[in-house]
Amino acid sequence: MEKHQQQEVHVDAHHLPKFLVRTLTPPRLAAGLLVTMALLAAACSDGNPASRITSAQHPSMSVSALPSGFTLGAAATFGALGGTGVTCTSPNPSLPAITVAGDVGSPGTALTLVTGFPGYGASLCSLSGAVQLGATAAAAAYLTAYQALAAIPCPADAAHNLTGDLGLASPLSPGVYCITGVGLLTSQLILNGGANDTWIFKAASSITPIGGSVVMAGGGNTCNVYWQLGTSASFDNTQFVGNVLAGAAITFTGTNSSLAGRALAGTDVTLTGASITGCAASNGNGNGNGNGEDHGNGNNKEKCNQGVGNGPEGCDPGNSNNRHGSNDENGGTPGNPGRKGGH
Repeated sequence: MEKHQQQEVHVDAHHLPKFLVRTLTPPRLAAGLLVTMALLAAACSDGNPASRITSAQHPSMSVSALPSGFTLGAAATFGALGGTGVTCTSPNPSLPAITVAGDVGSPGTALTLVTGFPGYGASLCSLSGAVQLGATAAAAAYLTAYQALAAIPCPADAAHNLTGDLGLASPLSPGVYCITGVGLLTSQLILNGGANDTWIFKAASSITPIGGSVVMAGGGNTCNVYWQLGTSASFDNTQFVGNVLAGAAITFTGTNSSLAGRALAGTDVTLTGASITGCAASNGNGNGNGNGEDHGNGNNKEKCNQGVGNGPEGCDPGNSNNRHGSNDENGGTPGNPGRKGGH
């Protein structure tokens, strides 16, 4: 009886596509496919570093550690919101420049809770929005946002747990950072990331920056920076950025303090020699949520959609991409909005 032996066919994995093509396809089609695969193999070969696809050629996805559905809600229109009041004693810069971009106010209704702004004591400071007393919705929104940020767990790695002078850890990529003890800042802290990235800083106690600054790099958006503080924030001659949500007071002193963002405090906000400007919204995909906070995803201009006749708004009358065009476009200048389409 004739013995038949099964012939083993060993096909190297690298040549498997050619083997299959030659076996399963007509000659002309096989030739074309072989040329295509040869080009792909050359592009993906480990022996050709110049042709490799690297992460630098493909920007990373945006980083956001914010809870799903997170929003500042009614608090988003405020430049300064204090649970027990807002006081401005000395503006920076001097009037007639805008001292606070946005609204100022308190959930209480007593007229003495807001001082230093037009109509509330001596007009030491100016604002682009309005004074809002009885702002209970904004206070509730602040508390909800504060609690949501507080509930975010701290990372376990040392790189995301900070102590002492925050500038020594610079630059910081997007993510969640927890501060042990009192956070200091006497140097420059650089936050490096894209327009849609998010930085969240959590401190069990307070931060007391003195003479330092926080700057954005790589297109980062100051609207996307959050500081959740167990107690207070005290800024002395410091240029700071982000949404500061303090469990107690927020105080600005010195002659050159500023905040590009929002000061939302459980107790009082006090500005001496300081100013609060609207956080800088970077160009994005237009997915703003309509409440003044677009997390870097839109071209909304801070406080730039008020109707004609509302007076100076202290905003950038740029070409916003909101669904309903801004009344500040076409001919306006900061603080003196123009009219869109003659309306």
